Parts: sequence; C-alpha cells; structure tokens
Amino acid sequence: MNYLIKDTTKEERKKIAKKALAISIGSNAMPSNETIQLVKEYVDGKIELEEVQKKVIERHKKI
Repeated sequence: MNYLIKDTTKEERKKIAKKALAISIGSNAMPSNETIQLVKEYVDGKIELEEVQKKVIERHKKI
C-alpha cells in the first residue's frame, strides 16, 4: 500500500494511523503527546508519514 498523502484519502490515513498506534500500544509503549500530534498532522494531510517517522526517531535519539 502507498502511504503518501496524494495517494490516500483522509479516511485511509486514519486507518493507517490507528493500526500504527495499536501496534505501539501493543508493545506496552504509549505514544507521547508529541507523537500523537504528528500522526494527526499526517491524517490531516499536513506532513507525510515518512516525516512523522523521522521526527519521532530524532526525538528518541536525543533522549
């Protein structure tokens, strides 16, 4: 499946986001508020999923 904003509807992005957050929660790691906000930006079509991933990884490298 292609996850690019231009190739998905908002509803499809919501489903993608829910699956990703469910996987995160399944490993007993609640996503931070910052991560949830980034995912919302993806769902709203503001930033690509790849950018969400980069920002989350960058933040965890600093911790």
